[in-house]
Amino acid sequence: MSCAELPPETPAVNGEGSSAATAAAPGAGSKPKKKICCACPDTKRLRDECVVEHGEPACTKWIEAHKRCLRAEGFNV
Repeated sequence: MSCAELPPETPAVNGEGSSAATAAAPGAGSKPKKKICCACPDTKRLRDECVVEHGEPACTKWIEAHKRCLRAEGFNV
């Protein structure tokens, strides 16, 4: 399975797998639609390049930007 997509979600046993719940906006308790490795590729690339070139302490701006992006995608980081 590639990192680009997850398999389709199966409905919950208790019936909470409705399309309305699936269409909810990311964040605030919703399940991420992507794997964390595939979310936020732009901020991930900038963060990684900065850390390689300048070291982690000099890149807190990009690290925090990537964390904000991941949180917006529904990840708890």
